[in-house]
Amino acid sequence: MPVAASAIYFLNLRGDVLINRLYRDDVGGNMVDAFRMHIMQTKELGTCPVRQIGGCSFLYMRISNVYIVIVVSSNANVACAFKFVVEAVALFKSYFGGVFDEDAIRNNFVLIYELLDEIMDFGYPQNLSPEILKLYITQEGVRSPFSSKASDKPVPNATLQVTGAVGWRREGLMYKKNEVFLDIVESVNLLMSSKGSVLRCDVTGKILMKCFLSGMPDLKLGLNDKIGLEKEAQLKSRPTKSGKTIELDDVTFHQCVNLTRFNSEKTVSFVPPDGEFELMKYRITEGVNLPFRVLPTIKELGRTRMEINVKVKSVFGAKMFALGVVVKVPVPKQTAKTSFQTTSGKAKYNASIDSLVWKIRKFPGQTEATMSAEVELISTMGEKKSWNRPPIQMEFQVPMFTASGLRVRFLKVWEKSGYNTVEWVRYITRAGSYEIRC
Repeated sequence: MPVAASAIYFLNLRGDVLINRLYRDDVGGNMVDAFRMHIMQTKELGTCPVRQIGGCSFLYMRISNVYIVIVVSSNANVACAFKFVVEAVALFKSYFGGVFDEDAIRNNFVLIYELLDEIMDFGYPQNLSPEILKLYITQEGVRSPFSSKASDKPVPNATLQVTGAVGWRREGLMYKKNEVFLDIVESVNLLMSSKGSVLRCDVTGKILMKCFLSGMPDLKLGLNDKIGLEKEAQLKSRPTKSGKTIELDDVTFHQCVNLTRFNSEKTVSFVPPDGEFELMKYRITEGVNLPFRVLPTIKELGRTRMEINVKVKSVFGAKMFALGVVVKVPVPKQTAKTSFQTTSGKAKYNASIDSLVWKIRKFPGQTEATMSAEVELISTMGEKKSWNRPPIQMEFQVPMFTASGLRVRFLKVWEKSGYNTVEWVRYITRAGSYEIRC
């Protein structure tokens, strides 16, 4: 259910109303008094951002030194309400030069009222895109002397954007060279037992795009996901091509993607925004290709000595390499002295995080590296407490490798003028929570 807001209030930290807008007549004008008495004066502002008083609900958020309060009299979508507040603040900042506080509101009463009439109609959120609203609300806000400079005004032709057909892209864009940059960025999350069995593993990824295309192009992206390939084969009445396919979970798209076409054809079709944006997010839990295997051996020799051996194997292709590899091996707090031997990279003891930090600038694929360390501990007179052995942590990034196996099969661009485009595709895999118990 949408927000269906009855009123919105902007209050300072004392509870004074800076500006307000009533969208419905189902609440009285004194609702802000109930908020002040039952929430602000009782010091309960930090307990929960949603409070119900009588028959109304108050959804509030503090931004700088201003409280934004939405009053609803019916059951409403709280997440939608807070998303509206966040996007509304971003809109106000774009007009006020990046600043949103009590002074900015006092200096821009007229502009704020005009924006509130546009971004919400009868309590329902409308278009909150700064790029689109600036096409027909051309009034400039009073800017702070410390704010950024105003950007150049876009071409004042907002007919198509106001109707909502393509609200994220304006007409009349022209580039000498039409290019599309596509980056697939993945984070690998792993928890492995000391015996080498995988306890938890998944990949979270996102597809980032940067488009410099003239006109109003229509793009179609093809991936090697299982459902998409099966649907394509079904529509073309041919057997599915052999090869690695993956199953995408928890997929979310940018608003530019045609969801109707995706549901029917399983193809990602869209008219892209200009510049950089996030096309989609996804998660994968099956068939993850781990870029590294870590084999640790830790021996406690009495109460004052430890021997640590860590072997790291790269599993990705021999022609690839990882950059910025960091292996953090935890040690007890009473560590006094350490000595190292490494086949690659450098290692040192970092007392601030109680870990041996082993850094390898460049790690080729299908190779292995080892680190051996001797650790001397301070002998304590008190009762010995067993060391709980925190997990080993890794950091890395592997260019041109995806742990999920996701690949771009094609990226097609159609535009009525028929210009040629240059497409660039990059892959990179990074460590998320990459932990190995020891």
